[in-house]
Amino acid sequence: MTVLRWVTAGESHGPEITAILEGIPAGLPLLAADIDEDLGRRQRGYGRGARMKIEQDRVRFTAGVRGGETLGSPIALVIENRDHASWTGRMGAAPFDAPPEPLTRPRPGHADLAGGLKHDRHDLRDILERASARETAARVAVGGVCKKLLGVLGVEVFAHVVAIGPVAAAALAALTPEDLRARARASDLACADADAAEAMRGAIRDAAHRGDTLGGVFEVVATGVPPGLGSHTQWDRKLDGRLAQALMSIQAIKGVEIGLGFEAAQRPGSEVHDAIGYDAEARAFTRPTNRAGGTEGGISNGMPLVCRAAMKPIATLKRALPSVDVRSKEVFDAAFERSDVCAVPAASVVGEAMVAITLTSALLEKLGGDSLGEVRRNLEGFRAQLAQF
Repeated sequence: MTVLRWVTAGESHGPEITAILEGIPAGLPLLAADIDEDLGRRQRGYGRGARMKIEQDRVRFTAGVRGGETLGSPIALVIENRDHASWTGRMGAAPFDAPPEPLTRPRPGHADLAGGLKHDRHDLRDILERASARETAARVAVGGVCKKLLGVLGVEVFAHVVAIGPVAAAALAALTPEDLRARARASDLACADADAAEAMRGAIRDAAHRGDTLGGVFEVVATGVPPGLGSHTQWDRKLDGRLAQALMSIQAIKGVEIGLGFEAAQRPGSEVHDAIGYDAEARAFTRPTNRAGGTEGGISNGMPLVCRAAMKPIATLKRALPSVDVRSKEVFDAAFERSDVCAVPAASVVGEAMVAITLTSALLEKLGGDSLGEVRRNLEGFRAQLAQF
């Protein structure tokens, strides 16, 4: 069984963000440009803050890739933080010439206070620098490698925004996955409903004028996923559980659904479960509906995978909420860091990455293989087995 492993490192205003990815087979064609497109999408979107005008994220491979192909060894990916140049007196590994002013006012909704209590750090910058969503640039880079492998194997992963604040997209059920993807990519809010997108922009502008922020919901869709990924035999191998954990791990995500999700609890069983048919010509089992969202019993069932994640409003507010200084214990308005008004479109790109990483892990566990050719042969053999079932 091939095991996919990855970690990220780096702080928001440190010199760079780094990721190490192990388990990608040898022989996968891979260029920095394959990843830079997604990094650019993560930075764009109506409602983003000034930081995105500073950074121009580009990935650099420092290990695991030679001559445009993966080697089968760990891949090291590095993304420079251009804003670090303005923080050299406050960030970096070397001792400071003069200690920087500590940040002692935790911001409600952030990891500042909980992390400070956990690690016994009274300068909360030691916490917030790593807790920052800047870390997701590394996730998108890792996801870009995984999406490249999935694409070669016939699996495509994309995301689109379905709601921001009180505004929800409508009439999306009639769109094909291809239309959904194309419309979302053409929108600065990653929304396939143009009318809803315009209303979303208005809601974001109103929130900005009030010194407030907005959250929302995005949906990740994966097509071409073969049946049989994941397992029903143990809790930690169930594909839906792994997807939920991956999406919930994204900063500011507070809820995850697969398929009908919470709506399924409000319907009778006859309107929840997907009937099963058989296409003799294609020699494949079929389902006229996809209410389960592509998984049954913790295993992919061959239907498109559909996951949704709910993002809370950004916790850094211009109209600061009350807080307490961790040293003096005096009441203050929380410290304000440069912030977005709405980052749901950006979060959808991170959601794509996390779903792609999870599917790649499950696919390699199922198929194994140290080279791309071996993985392909194993997939063809499994598909032949499915046709004979």
